[in-house]
Amino acid sequence: MAATAVALLRRARWALVDHPAVASFAWQPGRTLAAAPSFAGAVVCAYLAAVLLLHRRVVPLPALPARALRAVSALHNAVLLALSAAMAAGCALSVAATAPSRWWAFCFPPGGATAASGPVFFWAHVFYLSKVYELGDTLLILLGRRPLTLLHVYHHAVVIVMCYLWLATRQSLMPIALATNATVHVVMYGYYLCCSLGLRWPPRWKRAVTELQIAQFLFSFAASVVMLWRHFAAGGCEGMGGWLFNAVFNASLLALFLDFHGAAYAAAKGKKKSRSEVVKGD
Repeated sequence: MAATAVALLRRARWALVDHPAVASFAWQPGRTLAAAPSFAGAVVCAYLAAVLLLHRRVVPLPALPARALRAVSALHNAVLLALSAAMAAGCALSVAATAPSRWWAFCFPPGGATAASGPVFFWAHVFYLSKVYELGDTLLILLGRRPLTLLHVYHHAVVIVMCYLWLATRQSLMPIALATNATVHVVMYGYYLCCSLGLRWPPRWKRAVTELQIAQFLFSFAASVVMLWRHFAAGGCEGMGGWLFNAVFNASLLALFLDFHGAAYAAAKGKKKSRSEVVKGD
């Protein structure tokens, strides 16, 4: 059993860390795919314009049969589930294999000592591109004639800018954020995949997914404390401008998630209480 586990780990490391395409990756502005601020800006603007036009029915959406929509949703969620698992494992293994010190995942050395290359930055690039693909979440919501929330649109738009800054500024704490977010997305898209396949879970599981996302943001602030300690006590960390943008973005998302959680839970609790009162009245 132990020998099998070691063999699987070696294969995973070769595929996710040591493969030439992964190990030789280098972020080159203007040359690497999507490595330009104009690309990130264009994607965000196009996304917001499309949401506005489709949401207001300026551009009509085709009416897909329910079975076809479920099949497309299942495929979309399965792709993101597999991709999230690969990114979480790839980033974690890359840090374990290539980090020059135990603090490196929290604080990249400043002053040009950290190059945006190698396995960790390869997975950051994949993560960035995956967020463009994730915009398909919004299309599926619109095709299903379900309401869009500010939280959903805001998150999907701004996260593309955040991921671009991860790479462009060689942002410290990026490996921790990537591995954490990808792991949370494994749970989230696993839940969505089950729902799209018709496997219904009790409402508490949907609430648990939201609470896991909230816990992710709280963890990011705890990790930021460690990074800031290294920044001020050990000579600085690379990419502080990117981190500041990320911190403000995470704080705004935490506020929106808490508001969503409170409203959704209060509504569910109110309905449950109303049903209980009807039963008592009978």
